[in-house]
Amino acid sequence: MSERRENEEQEVKEDEEEEEETDTNVEPGGITVEQPAEDDREPGRRGEEEQEDRTTPDVLETVEEAETQADLSHDAEQLGEPQRTEHVGNSTATVKVVLVPEGHVMTVAFAIGLSIAQLKLHLANELRVPADVLHIFLDGRAVEDQQSLMELGVRPNGSTRMEMSSIDPDSHPLRPLRPPEQDNMPDVITVRVQTEENMFREVVVEIERPPQQKAFLGGFKHRLTGAQYHHAAVQTLPKRRADRGVVLFSRNTQTVELQSEAQQCPLDASTQMTGIGCYVSCMDDKLVAPGNYITADQYHEERLRAVVVLQTFARRWLALKEVQRLRRDRDRRLVWLELQERKRREEKEEQLKDRRRRWVNPQRREDFNLLYHALEKWRSEEEQQINSSLSGAERKAALCFLLETETQLIAAIGHHRIAVQNNNYDKVVRNLLDKSAAPHQWRAADGRLIEMDSEHTVRAGELRDLYNNLNSESQEERLEHLLTLRHTVKEHECQLTRDIVDLIDREADLMTRQVKVASLQGLRKRISTLFLQFIKTPAFNPEVAKHLKVPQNPSQLKNDMFQCRGCQRYLQSSDFSPTAGARLSGRCRDCTGLDNIARSRDDFSCYRNILKRLRSDEMRLNQDAKIPFLLQVEDVRYLVEVLWASRSALHSSSDLYSLVFVRWEKRRVWSPWNCILLSKEETSAHLEVDDVHKAYEVTFLRRVDHKHMLARRHFSSVPVMAEHLEPTAALGNQLVSKPVTMATGKPTVHTPAGSVH
Repeated sequence: MSERRENEEQEVKEDEEEEEETDTNVEPGGITVEQPAEDDREPGRRGEEEQEDRTTPDVLETVEEAETQADLSHDAEQLGEPQRTEHVGNSTATVKVVLVPEGHVMTVAFAIGLSIAQLKLHLANELRVPADVLHIFLDGRAVEDQQSLMELGVRPNGSTRMEMSSIDPDSHPLRPLRPPEQDNMPDVITVRVQTEENMFREVVVEIERPPQQKAFLGGFKHRLTGAQYHHAAVQTLPKRRADRGVVLFSRNTQTVELQSEAQQCPLDASTQMTGIGCYVSCMDDKLVAPGNYITADQYHEERLRAVVVLQTFARRWLALKEVQRLRRDRDRRLVWLELQERKRREEKEEQLKDRRRRWVNPQRREDFNLLYHALEKWRSEEEQQINSSLSGAERKAALCFLLETETQLIAAIGHHRIAVQNNNYDKVVRNLLDKSAAPHQWRAADGRLIEMDSEHTVRAGELRDLYNNLNSESQEERLEHLLTLRHTVKEHECQLTRDIVDLIDREADLMTRQVKVASLQGLRKRISTLFLQFIKTPAFNPEVAKHLKVPQNPSQLKNDMFQCRGCQRYLQSSDFSPTAGARLSGRCRDCTGLDNIARSRDDFSCYRNILKRLRSDEMRLNQDAKIPFLLQVEDVRYLVEVLWASRSALHSSSDLYSLVFVRWEKRRVWSPWNCILLSKEETSAHLEVDDVHKAYEVTFLRRVDHKHMLARRHFSSVPVMAEHLEPTAALGNQLVSKPVTMATGKPTVHTPAGSVH
């Protein structure tokens, strides 16, 4: 028996697999035809099935197929397979119901184990008519309500076609809820699915139509093509939450169900007294003792005391906050003052280090002026001490020894100056060669720096490299460099090139005779000097012409040459020191420097620092400042020494390295008649003054106005400075500065005419 049951179960599984591989196709007549898979067909029946497929199926063929299916189901029941029947009854089939006489088709996925009565109930609910008026026909025969789809021959995952009419078509007509014009898609489609490699399976898919239109969830439109895309909506219902036993109300509505309900007041909500026939328990009673009576004045007084206490704590908190703020401001102020003091101290130390460095290793003309100034100061102190302590022959001997010592120091400074000039000469030559060999540069529209080499810059670069190779200390490649130089200069035939070629041949001959290198230094120096002259000639190196001090055009020299009254030489205007009056001094820079070394030995670096700081401060306050850039070092020296006596106007500080020029009235542009000389510590306090006429006393104001009048009278004769002055009717012939607007954006303030002097 067990072997028989196993064979039967195996046959049932094979039948189920055959049923799953079948597919359904919708024919033109609307009748669903069941057709087995092509791979499972028997060879003998394949031709017959192909012939049946070529013929148009009708209702009779469908009836015969249904009877065959019923016979197969009946044979399966006789074999005694209860487990398969139960499984098959739960399978679904596609039922197409034709509404008579309208001809509309309704497609329903229905379990084949359910009865026709249940199918009527489902269709009646869809059509909204009573189930009693429905009458279903299959192939022209009426179907009983107790029969199931499986008994009618419908196989699992198959399809069938039935007709349905109404007994009372006048009262209950059969009309579909969805209009026919909206039914544009077939009810059943066949989808081909790949199961394995090179194996496909056709699956019947039923189209489920939603009862309502999907909601519009938004979308977007393509700007180029104009196509509209909508967001997709799913057809699955939301997951139902588990019931927690608590009544939940929807957030979408606030409607409350109202209902009338009678209630009885509880016992403690009414007044009840003990009486005849009524007993009231006193177990829950409480004894209440009356308190003191509080009047309105007492109540308000109590509230007032509470308010005073609250205000006391609040004001204490506010006072603490204010004290903390003042303490923070004080700490910040102390830190700022300490930083300023540290900055001034570091700046002072940096100045001393710079002066010490310039004393120890002078490199520029200003450094040597500082040395001569220190020498003159030392000589004056020594001479004063000798004159005050000695007399007679001892005094003369001490003065002679002082003169000899001064002479030795001057000679030492001169030797060091000559060595520095030689080093600076090499630097100047290298700088000139690098400038002439530099490529042309310009800024593009997008901000990039563009460089371009021309044939002249390439030529200048080659000459520069050859000059550097000749002056190098390498002796192994000396003959090769000399040969390259000989070929370079022989391209141009002139007296200079012939001299260079003769010197090159002489040095090559001496080197072959193994002459010492020390004996060839003079010859090599001559070759280097003549080759540098060759490089500086514009005919041989056109790019160097723009970097030469002496222009090559004689017409330019005609109007730019002046005679020096000291050395009686004709020099260019750049060799003279101009003043603010745009007039050249009678002596050139070399004569002026030599006279300063021989006589006064003054150091002008402090005045140059004052002018440099003045220009930087004015550029920060006013981008259009002009007067500070018209002044020269000599003009600043006149202002410091003559007008302000080399002292601070407030505390008479005489340290020139700590004095600066600032505006007298900060809302006016700086000028010699609107300035004051102060130390760096006094500058910050003066710039915080809004009105100088209220901050300073009358005596100090008159003294400052007098100095401004002298500066105005001195610079009024200078043409370039007179352009920045204008006459005032109230002051007669006196001149005042023009009011300007500071770079901070504040409004222009015009000073009254009476406050100038």
